[in-house]
Amino acid sequence: MAVVLTAVGCAIGMATLGVGPAFAVHDAAFQLDGDVSASTTTTVGGTTQTVDWDSIFTAAGAKKSPLPTGFTAAVFDRDFVTNANGSFNTSDSTTFTTGSKDTLPISGWQCTASANVNSKIDVMNSYATAYTAANGDQILYFALERNANTGDANVAFWFLQDQNVGCTDNGGTATFTGVHTDGDLLVVSAFTNGGVVSNIDTYRWDGGANGTLNPTPIASSHGADCKTTGANDNSCATVNSGTIQTPWPTANKQDGAGHSLRSTEFFEGGLNLTATGLGGKCFNTFMADTRSSQSLTATLFDYSLGTLGECASTIVTTPSISSPTTIPASGTIAGVTDSSNLTVTGISTFSGTITWSICGPLGLATTSNCFSGGSQVGSPLTVTTAGTYVSPAVTITSAGRYCWRAVFSGDATAGVPGSADPGIDPATGLPSTSTSECFVVNPRPTTLATQAGAGPVDFGQPVTDTATLTNTANRPGSGGIGSNGSISPTTAGGAAGGTITFTLYKADCTTVATGTGTNPQSVPVSGDGAYGPVSFTPDAPGTYHWKASYSGDAPNTLASSHNAACDDTNEDVVVRQIPTTILTAQKVFPNDSATVGSSVAGKNLPSGGEVVFRLYDSAANCLLHGDTVGSGGLLYKETKSSSGGALTETVATNNTTASVNADSTVAWYVTYDPKNAAFTGRQSNCVETTALDFTNDAGPGSLFP
Repeated sequence: MAVVLTAVGCAIGMATLGVGPAFAVHDAAFQLDGDVSASTTTTVGGTTQTVDWDSIFTAAGAKKSPLPTGFTAAVFDRDFVTNANGSFNTSDSTTFTTGSKDTLPISGWQCTASANVNSKIDVMNSYATAYTAANGDQILYFALERNANTGDANVAFWFLQDQNVGCTDNGGTATFTGVHTDGDLLVVSAFTNGGVVSNIDTYRWDGGANGTLNPTPIASSHGADCKTTGANDNSCATVNSGTIQTPWPTANKQDGAGHSLRSTEFFEGGLNLTATGLGGKCFNTFMADTRSSQSLTATLFDYSLGTLGECASTIVTTPSISSPTTIPASGTIAGVTDSSNLTVTGISTFSGTITWSICGPLGLATTSNCFSGGSQVGSPLTVTTAGTYVSPAVTITSAGRYCWRAVFSGDATAGVPGSADPGIDPATGLPSTSTSECFVVNPRPTTLATQAGAGPVDFGQPVTDTATLTNTANRPGSGGIGSNGSISPTTAGGAAGGTITFTLYKADCTTVATGTGTNPQSVPVSGDGAYGPVSFTPDAPGTYHWKASYSGDAPNTLASSHNAACDDTNEDVVVRQIPTTILTAQKVFPNDSATVGSSVAGKNLPSGGEVVFRLYDSAANCLLHGDTVGSGGLLYKETKSSSGGALTETVATNNTTASVNADSTVAWYVTYDPKNAAFTGRQSNCVETTALDFTNDAGPGSLFP
């Protein structure tokens, strides 16, 4: 079946100096006895071997967990299908085609599906495992099941460092993905129809993707059948000499699908990497194939592909800020780092780099991580061992959400795969949604306090308000990295800006006051401080309320307001009506009248007579008869002419100028001159007086109405 590998795995790779003599591959813990059952215990080289393939895999072909002691990785790949009724199906989706050769780069390999694979070259299952012996030797064990035992068989096993080797034909011919890495290994072997293993040769790929397969075996064991070879063999192989049973499904031409393999349909072998100087590499991909011969240019037939998974790398990031924090008043959080724990399995030393990037500032409500993008922080750090490494420090000057990403390059030379956090989620094969490497810097909350000017205020005068703003944060810096240049900036941010808006409301707390001036009125802000006073002159008396609001200055400083509900009496101000007073001051304008008459019947008064009225401020001055107004107590003088023609006539004064406003007694001196000798003149000589007593209201009076 076609397999495209995406899992990050790594097989053996350490050229470790052991603490004892090298093990022969067949006298370590694993049974190389031509079957898959651990129950057929072997004792070779003075050591009892207790582990076989059924110790490594379940009846379903799944890797057991945990593996036996010393076994660090394993892979099982089923390469056959059955029909709906359970019978064997001769089709196979993983066969080589169009001149694929082991000597070619992987890009020169092609795959296709075959409807009827020749039974003797048809792979049923293949599997491999990695083992570290007590003395540190690194050993690979590998096996293959084929469908028929007719004729000699040539098989090979690739141990590749690239974890992305694979091919999917999609119904046609396809080219393999993945590339060779320097140090990839090809193990080639053959066995005859009689079941004798002829030799085992191991070849090394030199160079990278377009390198070459070195034609000189780097390890070679001729006639190395594991069941008969002597001690100190570095590689060997064997086949089953009779029918064996497998706990997992298999198939052969004669018996069909089931659990039986006839003689020489099962092949297994081992290679001591340490003893042959082939250590120091991570083999991520395992591929078994059948071929036309042991020649390196042999035609390749069927293949079975899987991920061994011994060598892996993981990197887990933990930011130095673990809980949401608030941007300080300075607007600066210095020394922010990412702690990255790098784990590499399957190899003890390597050479790679860790590169850190940071994404942000992002929106506070976002839930994304830093799977891609962001800004690189510092230069890549070279690492040669697993451990915890700390990124270069950055300075945060903006509120927002931040996420780190750490990328371990891996070691292409040693075949160590890279890793990242966040990276690809191994469970889904999709970008990880983990946000454990993210942290939040919240904006700074502000406090706005206000105080109205003293009141009450007389109508027509302005009312005032003053605000005090505290707890602002400086603005983000600029010129650095990050989405807005605020991370590790070259230019510091200034004081918080924005505006404070003052609004005067009428007594109902909802209607904006009208009058003279600007309402609402805004003033610019520059950090903490007192702002105002602002003033406004209402056009009507009444009770008024000030409200104030600060706009904030995103992203670092939050908005705030004061007295939104008009519940702060310090923001109330009364504009009162203009107060009045009342005081009274009486004055009178004394007036008089005189009636003159003739005492003889039939003798009417003549015309042209004069009646003179003189008003004095006292009876005493009146008797002096002063005749100049304003002197001698004379207050007023008025002359009236008589009309005559009647027995009597009355005339009166029209005084509107001479007033009296203080307690006093005034007296009138009135004279009548008829201007006719036939009549006598008359006078009222100061006998007419008026006593005046004034009582005034000295104020301020009382409210009206």
